[in-house]
Amino acid sequence: MSQTIINIVLFVLLAWFLASRFIPPKGVQMITTAELKRRLKQPGVQYIDVRTPMEFRSFHLPGFRNIPLHELAARARELSKEKEVVVICQSGMRSQKASKLLKKMGFQHVTNVKGGFSAWQ
Repeated sequence: MSQTIINIVLFVLLAWFLASRFIPPKGVQMITTAELKRRLKQPGVQYIDVRTPMEFRSFHLPGFRNIPLHELAARARELSKEKEVVVICQSGMRSQKASKLLKKMGFQHVTNVKGGFSAWQ
C-alpha cells in the first residue's frame, strides 16, 4: 500500500516537473523560427538573445541584444514593459525561463521563439 502511494507521489512530481519545463508560460506567445524571420524587421519590438556572451559572439541575428538569462532580472529595466519582447536562446529552454520571468516582472507582450537557434534554418 505505501509503495503505491510513493509511486503516485513520484508520478505526480515528475508530471509537474515536465509540465513546468515544456508547457508555455501563461500569457507568453510562442512563435516558430519561420514566423520570426517574417517579423524581424517589425518596428517597436525588442529582440533579446538570452544565451551567454560567448554563444552570442559566435552567432546572432542582427537586431538582437544579448542579455544573458542570469543577468535578465538585474537588467530588465533596460527594456520597456509596454513594447513587445521577443526572446530567443539556443534550444528554447532558457528563453522560456526568461519569458516566464519577464511576465512575472510585469511585461505585457512577451514572445518566445520555439526551438531557438537549433530550429533556425
